[in-house]
Amino acid sequence: MYYIGVDLGTSAVKLLLMEGSGKIVNIVSKEYPLSFPKPGWSEQAPQDWWEQVKAGIKDLVSGVDASQVAGISFGGQMHGLVILDENDDVIRPAILWNDGRTTEECDYLNNTIGKDKLSAYTANISFTGFTAPKILWVKKNEPDNFAKIKKIMLPKDYIAYKLSGVHCTDVSDASGMLLFDVKNRTWSKEMCEICDVKEEQLAKVFESYETVGTLLPDVAAQLGLPESCKVVAGAGDNAAAAVGTGTVGDGACNISLGTSGTVFIASKNFGVDENNALHSFDHADGSYHLMGCMLSAASCNKWWMEEILKTEDFAGEQKGIEKLGENHVFFLPYLMGERSPHNDPNARGTFIGMTMDSSREDMTQAVLEGVAFALRDSLEVARSLGIDIKKTKICGGGAKSPLWKKMIANIMNLDVEVIESEEGPALGGAMLAAVANGEYDSVEAAAAAIVKVVDTVHPEAELVEKYEAKYQQFKAIYPALKPVYAQIV
Repeated sequence: MYYIGVDLGTSAVKLLLMEGSGKIVNIVSKEYPLSFPKPGWSEQAPQDWWEQVKAGIKDLVSGVDASQVAGISFGGQMHGLVILDENDDVIRPAILWNDGRTTEECDYLNNTIGKDKLSAYTANISFTGFTAPKILWVKKNEPDNFAKIKKIMLPKDYIAYKLSGVHCTDVSDASGMLLFDVKNRTWSKEMCEICDVKEEQLAKVFESYETVGTLLPDVAAQLGLPESCKVVAGAGDNAAAAVGTGTVGDGACNISLGTSGTVFIASKNFGVDENNALHSFDHADGSYHLMGCMLSAASCNKWWMEEILKTEDFAGEQKGIEKLGENHVFFLPYLMGERSPHNDPNARGTFIGMTMDSSREDMTQAVLEGVAFALRDSLEVARSLGIDIKKTKICGGGAKSPLWKKMIANIMNLDVEVIESEEGPALGGAMLAAVANGEYDSVEAAAAAIVKVVDTVHPEAELVEKYEAKYQQFKAIYPALKPVYAQIV
C-alpha cells in the first residue's frame, strides 16, 4: 500500500508518496504566494493551499496504481489562524505563524491575565505567533469578521477538512494555539472564556496517528484516489519532522534548520521550564515534547545570499570559510523578531564586531554561526532542566550544508546524526498514515523501522572550546541591545 505525507509549509507544499516499507516513491512540491500587507504582518489564502495540494496529489500519484493509496496525513505550519463562516467558507486570509501584529494582545494575555495563569491553563505563555492572540486581534480590529466565525482551524487541518469533511485537529498542533490544556490533551475551558471562544467553534481533537475520516466521494473522484483512503490527523510541522527523523521516545533530540529553526526534545513526561522559555507541547507519538523555536533560521541565510549578496550559489559562498571558532563578527538572527527564548517581537537582525579587515566570508560565517548560537540558547534551557542530551538528529534545508552541520556539532557539543532521508514533515506525515492503517504498531515502531542514520558529525574538542568562548560573547549581545530594539521599532 501507499501513504501520502503532506507538508504544508510557508512557501510551498511538499507531498511525499511512501510505500508501507518506508521506501519513498515520489516527491512533489507546489509553491503558493505569501503576502505581507503591513510591516511585520504575514498572510496566505487557504484556498491557494487547497488548490496546490490537489494539483500536487495528482502529480504525486501519476504513474502508480492510485487505488493502492491507503492513507493521507500531514505536517503543517503551526499557529496560523484560519476562520470559517457558517458555510465553511474562509472569512479572511490566514494570519500565519510568523506574523507579529499581536503585540498588544500578547501583552494583555501575559501581563493582565498573567503568565502564571496561562502556564497553568496551557503549559505555555503567549507569543505573537500563537493562535489565541490572533483571535483577540480579529475581535478587536475586525469585529464583523469575528462575528461570522463558525469554526477556528489550523492550516493543515483546513486541508484535512477539505479532504474528509471533518473539522479536526491533532494534539501537537492544538498545543500551539494557547487554547489547549497540554497536560490533559483537551481544550482549556478557561482560555476559551478569556478569548471569547465557544468550544463548539473549535475542531475535534485527535492523536496524530488517529484516523479522522475517509475521502469525500467528490474529492476522491477529483484526485483519482479510492474513497476508502483514510485521512489521518497528522501533526504540527515540528512534531511531524520529529517523527520523520525518528525523534520519538524519551530524550530524543532533533534540530530543524528550516525557514524557522527548532530544537525539539521528546519526553515521556510532561514538563514546563520556570520561565516558559521553551514550548511544552504534546508529541505526535502520544507523549510530550519541549521545543525552542526561533523565527528565522535558514531564512537568514537565504536573505543574506539572495537579497544582500544577490547570489544563489549558497555552497560557493561557504567555500572560503575555514577559521571556525575565530570569527570576530557576530550576527543576531532576529529578522522577524524572536520567539525562544527571548519572546521579543521587537528584536531585529544585527551584525556587530565588523572592522576594516572583515570579509565577505566573515559575514556569511557570522550568519550561519548566529543561527547556531541562537539555537543553543534553547538547548541551554533544556539542559537547565536536567535533561542530558548527547546527540541530535538534524533536518531542514540548512541541514544540506556540511559546514553548517559542523558548526552545530561544535557550538552545541553534540553528535549530529544525519539520516538517510531529510524529508522531515512530509515523511513524518506518511509514517503517521501508515501507523493509522496498521502497518506498524506504534509511531516508535515505525520510526525504528524506517529512519536510518547514515552519517554522524562529531564535535572536535579544540573547536568546542573555541566556540564555547564565542557563545559566551554572543550571549551577552542581546541583553545589551534589547532596550535599543524597543526604541527603533
